[in-house]
Amino acid sequence: MNIVHKQVLKKIKQYGKISQRQLSEVCGFSLGKVNQSIQFLQKQEYMDEEWNLTEKSLKLIDLYKPKKAIILAAGLGMRMVPINTEVPKALLTVKGETLIERLIHQLHEVNVYDITVVVGFMKEEFEFLIDEYNVKLVCNMDYAKKNNLHSLAKVGSDLINTYIIPCDIWCETNPFNACELYSWYMVKNQETDNTSVRLNKKYELVKTKLNEVGDTMIGISYISLDDAGFVAKRIYSMSSQREYEHCFWEDVLYVKDKMIVSPYVFNDAYEINTYEQLRDLDEDNEILNSDLMNIIKDTIGCEISKIMNIQPLKKGMTNRSFSFEVNSKRYIMRVPGEGTEKLINRKHEYDVYQAIKDENICDPVIYMNPENGYKITEYIHDAHACDSTDFSDVSKCMKKLRNFHNKKLVVNHTFEVFDELEKYESYWQGTPSIYRDYKATKAHIYELKEFVDAQPKEWGLSHIDSVPDNFLFSDDELYLIDWEYAGMQDQHIDIAMFAIYSLYDREDVEKLIDAYFDGQCKDLVRIKIYAYIAICGLLWSNWCEYKRNLGVEFGEYSLKQYRYAKEYYRIVKEALEERGMKLCTK
Repeated sequence: MNIVHKQVLKKIKQYGKISQRQLSEVCGFSLGKVNQSIQFLQKQEYMDEEWNLTEKSLKLIDLYKPKKAIILAAGLGMRMVPINTEVPKALLTVKGETLIERLIHQLHEVNVYDITVVVGFMKEEFEFLIDEYNVKLVCNMDYAKKNNLHSLAKVGSDLINTYIIPCDIWCETNPFNACELYSWYMVKNQETDNTSVRLNKKYELVKTKLNEVGDTMIGISYISLDDAGFVAKRIYSMSSQREYEHCFWEDVLYVKDKMIVSPYVFNDAYEINTYEQLRDLDEDNEILNSDLMNIIKDTIGCEISKIMNIQPLKKGMTNRSFSFEVNSKRYIMRVPGEGTEKLINRKHEYDVYQAIKDENICDPVIYMNPENGYKITEYIHDAHACDSTDFSDVSKCMKKLRNFHNKKLVVNHTFEVFDELEKYESYWQGTPSIYRDYKATKAHIYELKEFVDAQPKEWGLSHIDSVPDNFLFSDDELYLIDWEYAGMQDQHIDIAMFAIYSLYDREDVEKLIDAYFDGQCKDLVRIKIYAYIAICGLLWSNWCEYKRNLGVEFGEYSLKQYRYAKEYYRIVKEALEERGMKLCTK
């Protein structure tokens, strides 16, 4: 029995005896193929002359009928900004019903009650589903680092007769059926270039080629007993390999650029992946008038409907930012991420932006909230960050930094490095450092404190986070952006910050210092900058340890910061001894 025979049998089970022309329309096959299938089904005794299904058919239908469903709802839903800052995407209400509850209701209609929901982001918001619908919740806490292949790996060992469903789909009519006779993957008959699959003339799902349009991927799939073992093995194999960390689960379905499952063309499904897709489907939805959209409306002076082309900006785990357009002009809105209130004083940041607003230093800020850190800036077009390996770029950045320092701007707060170092350590909540010699390293850093405290300072507003990524080149302009950590401090600390973020070796550190001072740096100032490299290395190492305890890994960066603390302590110690000076030890 081939796919055409199975589809015809399925539709006869669903609709009963209808005309062959109607059957052709609901199956999506030619009248000739439908006629051939009917003859086959009757000849093989799956149905009689009156199209009544035989015991043979009923046994087949029972063998392949849906047993369970897996709903994938772990992700951040970054493309759903600005709404996903307030509610997980699966719990968005569309036309009076949440997305996930509508899917659960539709599954119940075809007698599928064994439902597992894989959660991660805002996982607590889904707890009510256990009591309301008797679902099982499984947590995927790698949701921020890995794609949904790894969500499915949490529950995908038994996929026999199982629906796999993304949480962000709204189906006008029920896409599920009590009669499923084969594995399928759902697409919509709508051409798009934002896809990796197309339906070919052989009624197969194949990968699109470069710059080729394809069919809209809906993402709902059914895995029958015929393919469950193969798919489960592929999930296990691929999810255990680092190269597949950013893969979508659909990648397991491809063999030689063709899916092993059949297509299911369903045009009543709508993916709710962006704010604008939700607005198109349900323009009267109250959640469209979110606090963030109202801030944009009031700041720019426009109607919410004029806020277009909303795009998430993935930049680490600290903030959830997005860009948008109003009247063809582009902006960026920053929304601080969870836990940043422990790291950033937003009132202090606001005061910094007030101090620099007329100095032509940073990107144009048009809105800043000192309470929650929401910020809107004009978008810098055709910008690129400083390349720390290109000392032509670096020299321009150091000149920009020096010119800023020379202004000697003033705010009413200080960035106290050692206070911050202790604060980050306190966030470990008693968990010992992952470094065995941390206590000895920290003691050495405090020896450097006494040396630094005794040196002359260039006191003034310092950026603190003066890393290459925060220097943006655009046409003839150079901007220094992201002033979250800025405060009063010895401004030479900004040179150290640039060096350690760039992971510079000793030779590059010397070149950096010479670029800032035009080759005229005094010896003790140079040694003081070495000391700052060591001190700030431990500062950010402690910050990385705090983030690590939250499940965020920084790889080589965190290890390098700790190495800076140890190696530049030694460099300072040796440099002072060459001059007949010693660090004070306790």
